[in-house]
Amino acid sequence: MDFYPVRLFTLVLHLNFYVPSMISLKTTNSEDNDFIQLVSKLDADLRLRDGDEHAFYAQFNKIDQIKHVVIAYHEEKPVGCGAIKPYDKDTMEVKRMFVLPELRGMGIASKVLSELEQWAAELGYAKCILETGVKQPEAIALYTKNSYYRIPNYGQYKDAKSSVCFEKKVKQS
Repeated sequence: MDFYPVRLFTLVLHLNFYVPSMISLKTTNSEDNDFIQLVSKLDADLRLRDGDEHAFYAQFNKIDQIKHVVIAYHEEKPVGCGAIKPYDKDTMEVKRMFVLPELRGMGIASKVLSELEQWAAELGYAKCILETGVKQPEAIALYTKNSYYRIPNYGQYKDAKSSVCFEKKVKQS
């Protein structure tokens, strides 16, 4: 009976090692149906996590007119996404980051985030900022791992106690 847990653990390690290399990325916009479906799953997750605060955050997460979207595919199936939108003349805001729960921890979100950062730099922006929630520890870990540093809450999140904001320079001045 001890054989099965060990074998399952080995399989999980095997998947963790190989899945990220089989990920393809597509740049698109917010009209993409795969993006819309992934964001729907993200919103369902956030409704549970945010509870009574969800309506406050949802008003800032509309996807209409987002021109810069990255979608991750594994075996031609959409498995993750993220977007950037202009915040000011020097700054892009990272929005709508999501990876299917069963594929988290495999580097997919880091690939999407890196592609978004590169895109922001190519468009002439110096930095990326973002907001996440204290109830999203895996997101906080992702951004910290990818060299984002904590900043005071900005804009609409300034007085939101459940928000955590980050920044990263993406273009050398």
